[in-house]
Amino acid sequence: MIQLRKTEALDPAYLEKLGFVWHTDSDETPYISDQLVILSEAEAEAYYEAGNELYDMFVEAGDYVIENNLFHEIGIPFNLIDLIKESWENDVHWHLYGRFDLAGGIDGKPIKLLEFNADTPTAVFETAIVQWAILKQNSLEEESQFNALYEALVENFKRLVTLEESVEAFEERYEGWKFLFTSIKDNAEEENTVRLLQHIAEEAGYVTEFAYIDEIEFSEEDGIVYGGETYELWFKLIPWEDIALEESDLAMLLKSIILNQKAIIFNPAYTLMFQSKAMLKILWDLYPDHPLLLKSAFEPLAGKKQVAKPIFGREGESVTILNADGSTAAAIEGDYGNHKMVYQAYTDLPRDSEGARYQAGLFFAYESCAVGFRKGGLILDNMSKFVGHIVR
Repeated sequence: MIQLRKTEALDPAYLEKLGFVWHTDSDETPYISDQLVILSEAEAEAYYEAGNELYDMFVEAGDYVIENNLFHEIGIPFNLIDLIKESWENDVHWHLYGRFDLAGGIDGKPIKLLEFNADTPTAVFETAIVQWAILKQNSLEEESQFNALYEALVENFKRLVTLEESVEAFEERYEGWKFLFTSIKDNAEEENTVRLLQHIAEEAGYVTEFAYIDEIEFSEEDGIVYGGETYELWFKLIPWEDIALEESDLAMLLKSIILNQKAIIFNPAYTLMFQSKAMLKILWDLYPDHPLLLKSAFEPLAGKKQVAKPIFGREGESVTILNADGSTAAAIEGDYGNHKMVYQAYTDLPRDSEGARYQAGLFFAYESCAVGFRKGGLILDNMSKFVGHIVR
């Protein structure tokens, strides 16, 4: 049974003052839980080690995909293949951050990888700011948390310039590079997440600006232009697969911009390989029976309870849990049913006394750096709750 600690909930007005405006779900219930998951130091350390090991495995899997030309197998649109190869081979295309979704890790249950949100991970604001604020409001030790996401992002922003573990050379190599941050319009969660990342980049030392995607000019000759200024660095919280499939002209322009070294984009194009849930099958091929992995395949797993999920999808949409006999245990309809499916062996999530399930979200920015939790039902959807934690 998962152990929880009750806290005084953060006031919505205070959350809005922080810039966290998506605090209430569509059913008028709070999105942020007033409880904290209690972790032991050993459990927090196990999450840290698991994330570091998993990232190394994804890098090996990325090499394997590129060397064996498996882009089609993992669902990569053809118009991004050259871009992925270029970003993979050139060190300047640094992976800023990602989030592993994990089962287990609590109450003696083994940690298992569910998927890797490597390109456009959300829950940055919740993990870095909100769960820390809960500790502060409740007069709990602010250090009693596996939560160095903010600091890790500051450091990793600097590594975009130093391209090495040490960030000491940042000041001497950095020459006032301008960094443009972008989201789509009319999505407060995505915009404020991007603005938080913009603030962190400013703390790291960059000159930054924010613009909506439709306000930017993309040019083979000039690169990325906004307000008459060109930007060497561009962060976009817009999935690479959406750009490839819905904005093919933009995909071609971005390819030219990168190949002509006019700008560097974050997260880089190769993170789409990691983002593809088809990589779960590649990982299983490379690391069969690895303790951090669940058996995964492109065909249903005979005689096993399993989860069928689209290789590109979000918020539990188009996901089905299948019983061992092939009957449906649970399903959520959605917009991603036309994508290729991957079948992953089912593992139950840790539960509380009321039967709610908890999934860990482990952030990785050069190394594992923070964890937060989502609480929900059999399939976690956009009505799941964010739950902070405390380490004892």
